Amino acid sequence: MTNFNDYIHMAKVTSSLREPTLRSAIQALEFPPGSRGLDAGCSIGLQSFLLAEAVGPGGHITGLDLSPEFLSYAADMVKEAGLSDSISFREGDVRKLPFEDNTFDWAWSVDLVGYAPMEPVPLLKELARVVKPGGVVALLAWSSERLIPGYPALEARLGATTPGIAPFVEGKNPELNFTRALGWFREVGLEECSVSTFAGGAFAPLSEDQHSALHALFEMRWPGVEAELAQEDWREYQGLCRPESPDFILNLPDYYAFFTYSMFQGKIAE
Repeated sequence: MTNFNDYIHMAKVTSSLREPTLRSAIQALEFPPGSRGLDAGCSIGLQSFLLAEAVGPGGHITGLDLSPEFLSYAADMVKEAGLSDSISFREGDVRKLPFEDNTFDWAWSVDLVGYAPMEPVPLLKELARVVKPGGVVALLAWSSERLIPGYPALEARLGATTPGIAPFVEGKNPELNFTRALGWFREVGLEECSVSTFAGGAFAPLSEDQHSALHALFEMRWPGVEAELAQEDWREYQGLCRPESPDFILNLPDYYAFFTYSMFQGKIAE
């Protein structure tokens, strides 16, 4: 498969794990019914569907992404679902949004602003620019996980690899770490700034969808770690996280895993 198709597969397979957590975050934001929102960095649009459901039939979601391939795939899904009046897509860069000031009632971004290797404050300023006074800007990103129960030392060493801490690579200013986003919000001038944490998880017996999603998550979370692990750790990781292994950890009758998303939000001054 191409890289594009690989990404589509991974995103769709893991969505069964992420969706309940994203729904909880959306519910906490209490978007007004009928409001118009921006989904910045929408990828293939999976979260745009959840946002459209939250604002109801009178609302509208605009998904924005740099990738025309992602947007084409997302548009096909929306058309198939009969939601073309509720969700639309626009190609563009969050660093220079192709919208006028005060276009949206609110804006949100998942796993992009503060997570991609770009300066977060200018991106947050752009999101704030296109939101009306009194509206909310929210950033949501993956913040932690425990996916290999019973092996905390191995998981800690995986977490210390470049993929494990990405995009917070060695030498990066600590103030640019996503968990420091309250400072960005205040620098931009947003009000009533706050942060919430949402947890998701799975436990045995796993459904077929959960099994597939967790396996895909291993591949997404720690790609290419072999060069940074000791041989003993690499062998243990392969034995626990490869489905062909007799010790594949997802087959444990007492398997349990969890992960967290952190959401930062602030309000545009009225």
